[in-house]
Amino acid sequence: MYKHGTKTCHTPYFVLFFKKSSEYTVGFVASKKIGNAVHRNRAKRLMRAHFIENIDLLSSGSYVLVAKPSLLKQDYLETKKTYLQTLKKCSALT
Repeated sequence: MYKHGTKTCHTPYFVLFFKKSSEYTVGFVASKKIGNAVHRNRAKRLMRAHFIENIDLLSSGSYVLVAKPSLLKQDYLETKKTYLQTLKKCSALT
């Protein structure tokens, strides 16, 4: 997925990999750089919440969101704003 036809968008909070296709596939990744299991699960829950909240705006395709450590230091509204700007930048909005 990462090599052919994938758009990559970096933010201070996460990295978004997007590739157009006919169906939705989604992956949420949080490495040990984020922290212990509690922190990694919280990071994935935050990214999943943004995705589910805005699923009606998204184009069909494959999405992979990779958390960065700074994601847990920001509030929800700031990360949501960044998430929507990133989707627009990667042409993932309908």
